Formats: sequence, C-alpha cells, structure tokens
Amino acid sequence: MGGRKLRNEGHPKQSNPTTAQPTARPMMFDARSLLPLIIIVAGFIAYGNSFSGDFVLDDGKHIVNNPRIREVTPLANTLGGRRPLVDLSLALNYRSGKLDRTGYHVFNLAVHLLAGLVLFGLIRRTLVTENLRTQYGDAAPRLAVIIATLWIVHPLQTQSVTYLIQRAESMTGLFYLLVVYAILRGAHGRYPWIWYTIAVLSCAAGMGTKAVMVTAPLAAVLYDRVFLSRSLVELLRRRGVLYALLMSTWLILGLTGVLGGVLSSANKTATVGFGYRGATGWEYLQTQAGVFLHYFRLATWPQPLCLDYGWKTAHNAWQVVVPGFAILIALYFTIQAILRRSPTGFTAVIFFLVLSPTSSIIPVKDPAFEHRMYLPLAAIITLLVVGGHAILRLMNPIRQGRDTYLHKLVLAVIIVTSIILVTETRRRNTDYHNAATMWADVIVKCPKQARAHLGLGTLFFEQAKIERAAGNADNANRNFVRAERSFKSAIKYRPKYADAQYNLGNAQVELGKLNEAVNSFRRSLQLKSRYSKCQYNLANALKKLGRLDEAVAAYRRTLDIKPDKIAAHINLGNTLKAQGKLDEAIAAYHEALRLNPNYANAHLNLGSALIQVGRLREAAKEFRLTLENKPTDRQKIVAKRALSATLDQLRAAKE
Repeated sequence: MGGRKLRNEGHPKQSNPTTAQPTARPMMFDARSLLPLIIIVAGFIAYGNSFSGDFVLDDGKHIVNNPRIREVTPLANTLGGRRPLVDLSLALNYRSGKLDRTGYHVFNLAVHLLAGLVLFGLIRRTLVTENLRTQYGDAAPRLAVIIATLWIVHPLQTQSVTYLIQRAESMTGLFYLLVVYAILRGAHGRYPWIWYTIAVLSCAAGMGTKAVMVTAPLAAVLYDRVFLSRSLVELLRRRGVLYALLMSTWLILGLTGVLGGVLSSANKTATVGFGYRGATGWEYLQTQAGVFLHYFRLATWPQPLCLDYGWKTAHNAWQVVVPGFAILIALYFTIQAILRRSPTGFTAVIFFLVLSPTSSIIPVKDPAFEHRMYLPLAAIITLLVVGGHAILRLMNPIRQGRDTYLHKLVLAVIIVTSIILVTETRRRNTDYHNAATMWADVIVKCPKQARAHLGLGTLFFEQAKIERAAGNADNANRNFVRAERSFKSAIKYRPKYADAQYNLGNAQVELGKLNEAVNSFRRSLQLKSRYSKCQYNLANALKKLGRLDEAVAAYRRTLDIKPDKIAAHINLGNTLKAQGKLDEAIAAYHEALRLNPNYANAHLNLGSALIQVGRLREAAKEFRLTLENKPTDRQKIVAKRALSATLDQLRAAKE
C-alpha cells in the first residue's frame, strides 16, 4: 500500500508525489453578494428627497406636542403610552435634534431599508426550502431582489416612510418579518436557540410598537406548517415551546392598554375598538370590502395617493355586495390553497391576516389609510413576481447558460417598472415637504374631506399669527380670512364638526367678529360639551363684548372641566374685579397661586385687588413677589409703580 502511486491524470508531467503541489482554485467573485446593495441604493434614490418633509396630520399630536418624548428618561414616562417603542424612538430623535425633521426621516428610511433586507433574506431562503428548491432554487436570489426592490421603492410605501409618525407601521413590519425570518434560520441553523430568541424578542418589540403585530404568532405557525414541517405534530414537537412564547407576547397588548381600549364599549370618545360610536362592527366590516379592493388597486396602480381619504361607511348594496362578493371569492380560494399547504395560499393569507386588525369587525375611525398596506404590499408583489416567473418557465423553459429574448424582455419590463415606481415615489415625497401643499393635495383628490379643510385652515391661522407678530397686519388679516373660509368649508361638509366650529370661532375673534365667534363657540360646545379650550375662549369673547355675567359663568364652567387651568382662574378674577366683586376676585387669584406660586401675573393682579379693599401691606407683598418671579417688562414696570404708590400710602397713613 505504501508503494501505491498518487493518481495525477490531469497533469502527466507532475509524476513525483512528494513534490506535487495542490492546484490552487482561483478566487471567484460571487455577484449575488451585491444583490442587497441594489435594494439599499434603490431605497436611497427613491427617498433621497424625503428628508425635508414637514410634520403633517398626527405628527403634531405625537411629535410636536407630545410631552412623553421630551426626555428619554425616566423610561417609565417615555414608555407609558400604547406604543412605547415608537415613543422611545421619537424621544431619541428629539434628544439628538429637537424638532429638526432630518433625524426623524433618517430613522424612518433606515427602518424601511432594514425591513427590505429582511424581506430579501426571507424570500431567498424560502424559495430554496425543500418543497420549492426544484422549481425556484436557481432563481431564488434574482426573484428575492426583484420583490424586495419593488417593495422598497413602491410609492404606496411613502405614507409609512415619509409621513413621520407612521414609522409605527414600518417598525412593526420590520419586527413581523424578523419573527418569520428568525424561525426559518433557526429551523436550518446550527444554533437554533439563538434565532428563536431573536424571534421572541422581535415579536415582543412588535407588540410594543403597534397592535397589528397581534397576528404575527399566527403567521409564524402558518409559515412553519407550509414550508418547514411535514405535519402539525412535527411542528409542535420541534417548536411548540417557541410558539407558546410568541403567543405569550400578546400580554404586552394588555399591559400597554391596547387590549382594554379595543374591547371596551364604555369609552364614548374612542376612535378605535368597540367603544367607537361612528359605526358598528358589522357596518365597518361591510365597508372594508371596498377598502380591500381599493388597496389592491393602489398596489398595482398607485394613483392617486391621498394622505387622508375620509372614507365613508358603506350604506348601499352597490358599495357592499359587489366588492364583498369579490373578496369572498378571494378568501375561498385562499383558504382552499392554505389547506393544501400551498405557498401561494400562505402568501395570500398574509395579505388578509396583516390587514385583519384594522379591516375586520373592530371599528376604526378612519376605515382606509395607505400605511396599513406596508406589509400586505409585500404579499401582493411576491404573488405577482413569483407567479410571473412560474408562467415564464411554462412558456419558455430556462436553458443552462442561455438567456432568451423573452427573458430579456421581462428584465427590461422590471427595470422600467422600477424606474417608474422610483420616479413616482420621489414625486410623492415632495407633497410632504409642506403641510399646506399636502392638505391642498388632499382637497384636490377628496374635495369633501372636512379634516383637510380644517388642517389647511389651521395652517392659515398659524401663519396669520406669525405675520401679525412680525407687524404685517395686511398679510395677517388675509390669512385670517383664508382660515375662516377653510373652517366654514369643513363645517359645510361635516356640520357636526366640533373642532371646526371651535377654530372658526378663533378666526372670527381675530377678525373682530365677536358675536359670530360666540355663536361658533356655542355650536362647538353643543357637539362637545366638555371642550375646555372652547369654553375658555367663549368666556374671553363674552368678556370682550362686556357681557360679564355670561363670561363669569363660562369661566366657571371651564374650571369645572379643567380645574387646574391657571389662566381661567386669573381671567375669572379679572372679570369679577371688573364687576366689583373683589372678595371673589381675590379668591380666584389665590387659587391660581395655589396652582403656581411663582406666577408673576397672578401676584400682580392679586395686589391690585388687595389695594381696592384697603389691604395695603398684603398688596405691597404681592407686588414684591411679582418682581421676584420673572415678570415681563410691562409687568415689571406696572409692579414697580404700584409698589411705590402703595408704600407711599403706607407711609402717609403712619404720618
């Protein structure tokens, strides 16, 4: 055996085995490693012009005026809302750049790109699983990058990426994809427990981001049954504990108050859940049939896109029966396919499953919003791309090392489609650059959307106040008139719109139309009786008109609703003082100072009232406290003069 010669048939000249060197294989560059870069570059091109996008719609409530995001610590305060991880991300943005919108946009795009990369990995690895490897294995990287790229650059995604607060949707989408991807990796990896831990943590993070994550454990089980396990018994034996842990993350929805808010029917001001009074569960479900078809149309032809549709509840057979019949047929074939463990069935189920929390029997104030299609869009694109590939194989089987004209044509179509989608996404991003432009865009596409008219009017009103502060009285007046006109349009299309009536009253006050303003405020209060801001502004308008008894009553009603409103206590005191009711006025000022002992204006007004009842020493003390508590320049001048005059009176009394 020791004399056995080494075979070297490929190199006859190299006969000495002791001197033979192994043939070095040249380093081969695998172009497939660059495929993720295509996704990243396409995403940057599509959203490169999004970073100057303005705060719009709910951004004001959740970012600009959200006290929870002002400080990252204490965490208990930051994480105290129903979407704690969203608030935490906003708090980090606020800490690094206050209200500089660039940082918020960078974060949103980063989340979107990460989600695209996870989708790429999930599709690529799914297509080489046992049941799909023969049909799609060679094409898996190409198909995955096509799907992920089209999904990344699709203009329907702009509402989840460029509309800042809707990072909640893209973050949830990322966590949702990570759950399934981690299970796939764990099923085929050497250290499955690492991947399964990632799956559980991702699921928990998603539950702390948005309630639509509730379906992720179910989606994970379905994925396992279709692509990884031969039977339900095998699934439970191998990963039963994992799925129990995933389902245990539903508890987070209870801890954050989401579950209670959805199930409660007692909250009359609810905008989501069974407490919402705008529609019953059955009416809402009927409406969603038309919404589903609208979503599918936007996925295949994303025009026109609208920030705020103001979708109405379906009330006639045409709005319910026709779209409902189409959806029932789609559901029937989807269920049949999933019962056969069909990959197509699973993809279709994901479309319905992800939309189910906002498109089923749980009423939501806004039946249709484009950001809800963030993850379902991936299902539609996957069906179209993979289905198209299967048809192409049937029409013209791929031959080894040879591209046919048909395949070149398909590649050209994909490239052209991507360019069109990128172009439209960039154009749509420009609509977010200015809030006024966005609201005007909504009005063009949905002229009867009252909230858009209210939003545009609010912007005119705020601009008018800026112009007035800058001394541009004519420009300010023009904008107040525009604001009044917009608020009236909102009321025209939604007569029972308390916020529009309130804002109309504010504009009329600025235009000097005090009697009209009083009527507007009262109409608002008829619709929303405990509207403290409206009650307070009504009281101010009545005071300006000299209707002091009515003003006092309105201030007292304001304080019944909001007892800690210091300005209402002070203005109540001022009005009572004007009526000569000095003891009551002094009591009102004392209550204001109980709430804030360092309020300079309250000390000043209290001192003035005390002088009128002859309590000079107490008045002098209040004037001194005025000067000690950072008064305005005007308050400082008044307090100094009043203090000097009071001290003179005290000295004269001694003499």
